[in-house]
Amino acid sequence: MQENSKSANVETLPKLERSVLIVEDESVLARAVQKRLNRSGFRSDIAGDLHNARSKFRDMSPDLILLDMRLPDGSGLDFLAEVRKKAESNCAVLVMSAYGEVEDAVSAMKLGASDYLKKPVDLDELMVNIEKVLGNFEREQKLTYSTKREQHAVEGVEFLGECQALQEVRTQVDRIAALTEASNSIPPTVLILGETGTGKDVLARLLHEKSSRRQRPFVHVDCASLPKDLIEAELFGHEKGAFTNAHVARTGLIEAAEDGILFLDEIGEIPQDLQSKLLAVLERRTLRRVGTTQEQPVAAWFIAATNRDLESLAEKGEFRSDLYYRLNVLTVTLPPLHERGDDVILLANSFAAQTARRYGIEGVQLSHAAESAVLDYAWPGNIRELKHLIERAVLLSGGGQIEPSDLALESRKPSPVKDHAENPGQDLTLEEAELTLIKQALERTRGNVSRAARELGITRMALRYRMKKYNMANTD
Repeated sequence: MQENSKSANVETLPKLERSVLIVEDESVLARAVQKRLNRSGFRSDIAGDLHNARSKFRDMSPDLILLDMRLPDGSGLDFLAEVRKKAESNCAVLVMSAYGEVEDAVSAMKLGASDYLKKPVDLDELMVNIEKVLGNFEREQKLTYSTKREQHAVEGVEFLGECQALQEVRTQVDRIAALTEASNSIPPTVLILGETGTGKDVLARLLHEKSSRRQRPFVHVDCASLPKDLIEAELFGHEKGAFTNAHVARTGLIEAAEDGILFLDEIGEIPQDLQSKLLAVLERRTLRRVGTTQEQPVAAWFIAATNRDLESLAEKGEFRSDLYYRLNVLTVTLPPLHERGDDVILLANSFAAQTARRYGIEGVQLSHAAESAVLDYAWPGNIRELKHLIERAVLLSGGGQIEPSDLALESRKPSPVKDHAENPGQDLTLEEAELTLIKQALERTRGNVSRAARELGITRMALRYRMKKYNMANTD
């Protein structure tokens, strides 16, 4: 499995600082509004006509424009149309219209204004509307960014491989996707298991692409990278004033997924104090933002992934068992790369061709010797390691045939494993060494699969997979 992404620019997330450009020729009103905005923590500036508005818009790139319809040198509609034509502009617009200018306000909404207020303007009402407009606009931009980012990530995704394990994964993906087509209800939670680098995030995107929710948001949450002191607010959102520096209400990532997919990557890293809250969301299908008691419905389809043995963690009390059972409704396990046979050659050649196209390098191909070297290597970093190594080899080769020396795999290989008990001094093949280590671990733990897996440094699921591979009885 691989992710084939074309080189393209993806929009950056909306900036967090809040600035307002006041386009208003009534100086008394403009200064009063500016004073109130500055007191509320905004950065603001005033333009009394269209000429100054254009200049200051370029200089400050505001988050919000307060726009009067009647200006000394033209109509506010003209300025609004100019703003919306600029590809780099990314701001909300709140129109202020006097009595009798309703048609102008309607035209402004059609041109992309977020809302309008009638003059005379009450400053308290104005601040409420500014907060509402900015909150809604930020939410829309976040969803647009998320959708574009994931469409970019999904574009050209290939599910490469012919091994039996991967064919079974394909069948599971098709069956799960069919569930979403057959029912309007929220699909069951999916748990994707596999070692680091096996492509769990790509599999989640494929489920999104094949499901009936393909046109809806896909929000990827890396649970391991969320800041520990803000993880609750990031996931559940927060109200204004919920904690220090919470100057404005924020939409959480669960809310941002709307009726699309929320992908919780590295779910095993979520702190235990938040596991109960996540369980409540999955059970009741509602959430509460930090700082409020009001509940909101949750329609997102939850997909989780981990490289950890959640069952073992639950047994040790390090992961809530009820959350594990709630997540483990539909399970898809990705095999490690070294168990996929000739798939590694197929992937290596695909990565090489992809990199060559991206950088305009011609005549790139792996020699037979390089393919053999790729096949013999254990790939502890799985597909991610293979992709990075092949990309580096292609870039350094400059074109032509890639040889084993270009891959530099010898420096990555560990010392040969030897079975001192049965074959002293004799080197073993990878499969022989693996089988020997598994047998020894099971003997030491008297057949306890969970303990043996912990000793070997792999997940219980991975050990069971290998035991099945070698036709070993499950004695756990």
